[in-house]
Amino acid sequence: MFKSFYGFHLVEAYHAKRREQRFHPNRVIKKTTQALIVLLVTLLLWNMPGEWYGIANLTVVQQRIIAIFAFATLMWVFEVVPSWATSVAIIGLMLLFTSNSGIAPMCQPDVVGDLLPYKGIMACFADPVIMLFIGGFILAIAATKTGLDAQLAKVLLKPFGTRSEMVLLGFLLVTGLFSMFVSNTATAAMMLTFLTPVFKQLPPEGKGRIAMALSIPVAANLGGMGTPIGTPPNNIALKYLNDPEGLNMNLGFGEWMMFMMPLVVILLLISWWLLKTLFPFSQKTVELKIEGGMKKNTQTYIVIVTFCATVLLWLLDSVTGINSYTVALIPFMVFALTGVINKYDLEEINWSVIWMVAGGFALGYGLNQSGLAANAVESIPFGEFSPVLILVLSGLLCYGLSNFISNSATAALLMPILAVVCTAMGDKLDPIGGTPTILIGVAIAASSAMVLPISTPPNALAFATNLVNQKDMSKIGLIMGLLSMVLGYALLYCLGTMHVL
Repeated sequence: MFKSFYGFHLVEAYHAKRREQRFHPNRVIKKTTQALIVLLVTLLLWNMPGEWYGIANLTVVQQRIIAIFAFATLMWVFEVVPSWATSVAIIGLMLLFTSNSGIAPMCQPDVVGDLLPYKGIMACFADPVIMLFIGGFILAIAATKTGLDAQLAKVLLKPFGTRSEMVLLGFLLVTGLFSMFVSNTATAAMMLTFLTPVFKQLPPEGKGRIAMALSIPVAANLGGMGTPIGTPPNNIALKYLNDPEGLNMNLGFGEWMMFMMPLVVILLLISWWLLKTLFPFSQKTVELKIEGGMKKNTQTYIVIVTFCATVLLWLLDSVTGINSYTVALIPFMVFALTGVINKYDLEEINWSVIWMVAGGFALGYGLNQSGLAANAVESIPFGEFSPVLILVLSGLLCYGLSNFISNSATAALLMPILAVVCTAMGDKLDPIGGTPTILIGVAIAASSAMVLPISTPPNALAFATNLVNQKDMSKIGLIMGLLSMVLGYALLYCLGTMHVL
């Protein structure tokens, strides 16, 4: 996506390398074996006697949803196919075998239990949160197309001067800011491209190059926590927190930014101190030269005004009464009507992420609509679980998985389960700040996972510069990841106990 933005060649090279690895003979054998394991586990769960589950009043439809959930979990963990492809399969399987538009002989209500409405499953792709994703992508495409992103980078980096350490701080803060509104992959590629002339000025034997190269993925990963559209796990958390038929907390865009922005700034400042301490500069000054800039035409000014108006409406959603999902469609409408974007630009929307998230929503819909969640609440004594144990396990599990698989897939798997658990535990979560501490905590844990080059695309892009090795990336990634989780959970706990959330 974003073929017109600076640094797209880095993203292309990254995806080309991934494709090459995917079709390596040894990897094909490994993936085939894993696919067979997934198939066997899914068939076992699909066909084994219902009473073995220990869930009261379990219907055949509910049992099939358990099997599909297991299928999704294993497919996402093993990455047998791309994450979005697994999500498409989830929706397809649910439509065929659990809906009122499924295969007739296998979907007889008097035999398998209450079926899911097929419109409800399909509607997961048009969930309001999906509209929030699309609005964010549209803003990013328009900013890239008009050169506004490059111009902003030039303007925002200029005040940091020429001192090496201050230039490092500039890249951290600007990358973090961009990642709140633009794909962290696009942001990382663009900022790494802007760093190329800086790399040439720094001596090869010094550690300053390492600090600069690592600043981009660290800032891109942390910056995404700042807004609901910054990274998919944030959107997924917002979906379950605001679900009218679930927790119905009405957490707005502005409220999210109000408590997450300070956290992001603090983490970026800590990462600046760590980077310049662990990888000190031997050259004290560098000249920053960024090519490219903003196109001075009517469309650019339309983008600037619309961008500012959209962000303002997001921040004032509690005042205007227009929720963030509706606001997200305003730039889409304006840019379409004024010709800022055309039908070819729509191809640059990251549809794979949208399908990925929609599949996760379909799993959550199946859990709730089929009655499986309610049955599980009655059959499993969630109310007796330790709130601290749930908090620690959910955070560590998400952090661990997100270091190896897509953080979107991790969030899509954990959020529906945790929403059920939190609902069942009720007031028992109050000592740790309530349900938001658990669900937003998972989103923070997902963004904190940046230990390996494979953990996030920004990590992979930085690693591909050949300026950093895995040991250095793991060192800063582990320290900042753990700090991010500790400070993030502490913030959520304080907000929850003060009833701010």
